[in-house]
Amino acid sequence: MSVKILSITLLLISMCVCCHSEDTRDRGPGSTPPCCVDVTQDNVSADVVGETYREQAARHHCVKAIIFNTKNGKQLCADPDAQWVKDLTANMRKV
Repeated sequence: MSVKILSITLLLISMCVCCHSEDTRDRGPGSTPPCCVDVTQDNVSADVVGETYREQAARHHCVKAIIFNTKNGKQLCADPDAQWVKDLTANMRKV
């Protein structure tokens, strides 16, 4: 095997390892983080509980979203550009 082919092969393998480790960081074994593929623009702030939220960047099939916890124990994917979302997150940051 030539040095050139070996070098290219090692480069491709290292790129695959880097991409895979970036995709799986911050995950526990066997866990998959929630991914919003759609968001609501309707004001459902009355359903939100707690004083925390999580921001999700658009990546792969996931859309840009703000994720809140709701009264029924589920997660709500909201449009980060909706005014009610901006108001709610601003109030949460003050606490």
